Amino acid sequence: MSEPILTTRNLTRKFGDFVAVNDVSFSVLRGEIFSLLGPNGAGKTTTISMLSCLIAPTSGDAAIDGHSINGNPNGVKNAIGVVPQEIALYDTLTARQNLNFWGHMSGMSGKALKTRIEEVLEQVELTDRADDKVEAYSGGMKRRINIAVGLLHKPKLLFMDEPTVGIDPQSRRRILDMVSDLRDQGMTVLYTTHYMEEAEELSDRVGIIDHGKLIALGTQKELTKLVGQQESLRLHLGEGITGESVQELFANVDGVLQSNALDGEVILSVTEAATALPGAVTVANANNIRIRSVDIQEPNLEAVFLHLTGRALRD
Repeated sequence: MSEPILTTRNLTRKFGDFVAVNDVSFSVLRGEIFSLLGPNGAGKTTTISMLSCLIAPTSGDAAIDGHSINGNPNGVKNAIGVVPQEIALYDTLTARQNLNFWGHMSGMSGKALKTRIEEVLEQVELTDRADDKVEAYSGGMKRRINIAVGLLHKPKLLFMDEPTVGIDPQSRRRILDMVSDLRDQGMTVLYTTHYMEEAEELSDRVGIIDHGKLIALGTQKELTKLVGQQESLRLHLGEGITGESVQELFANVDGVLQSNALDGEVILSVTEAATALPGAVTVANANNIRIRSVDIQEPNLEAVFLHLTGRALRD
């Protein structure tokens, strides 16, 4: 079994009376993709900021490649690459100029830097646009150069904080494939997301975080066992109907264990979807609620989040 490259111990960060990260402990193994999955505001970015030595923890510590974030931040910074949620590029510079700038900032120079710039440009598939100004790039292309910056100095551990937010599906697909390729090349990745499907596709292990606390940790198989044999019945509602306005109507349908709302949908945790569906349709008809479509899902990470918190992942 691989050894940990990162271990956090009771990591806590407060902003005044607000506890953004609350007593979080976990390890990331060398060569794995470890995802922190949770809704916006759960504490994912604050955790990454502490591990990157951008902000100090209020209490607790973490060791990265043997270096304490409290005792040896320079050692930590040499071991990690960071792909922040916000684009950290200069729009009026070309991609190659941006990479040259950030390379010098990390202590690289000369032929070694030039060679590495060409390598990462090829890795993110933007060699042909390397001399275009970043301001002419699409959102997805900017995200890919952002990743290239994080890879420049060949880090042992790469932090990727919500790297697919706000981009088109095609760009998102390229980035997810890129993350999988990085693992195949031996890179360790700590990946944060609020997209359940990304965590399911990429992760060797997942930590679920909510309101600053790590509430579950394990492989997908281990986590879905927490739900037991429950299934999810997702009702996509007609226009003008919000899930919140009708959520309670479905709570008492036979076989429904939990009723939750998400945008224009109602998500029912049920013992058996085939049994609960007729009752849900009856309730909808009786209350003039149009159901546009129905999805039946076996236990997944979103079902785990519903089970643990009583609400949908993107609430």
